[in-house]
Amino acid sequence: MKQDITVSELKKLLSERPIQVIDIRDNYQYQLGRIASAKNIPMNFLLTVPENYLNKQEVYYLYCEYGSRSKRACQELRDLGYQVVNVLGGYQEYRQSL
Repeated sequence: MKQDITVSELKKLLSERPIQVIDIRDNYQYQLGRIASAKNIPMNFLLTVPENYLNKQEVYYLYCEYGSRSKRACQELRDLGYQVVNVLGGYQEYRQSL
């Protein structure tokens, strides 16, 4: 499984089938703009109790504003056995691609 994915790869996946996309930004950032199918789970909640939000059998695509927080979150979650992929460039990269 890839550790990172580009925004164009994410868009292609989204057009082919439903995937689980998680926006780890704070709620106010999520409300200002997001990837349409993304679920908002702020990073501090996700990393504190990942078992409340994630299933180790499923793959999740995480993004933040620019990609640095989601990269760190993905590494921590992978260390716990979760299948997570970081979206390079985050929401800003996605927004520029529209």
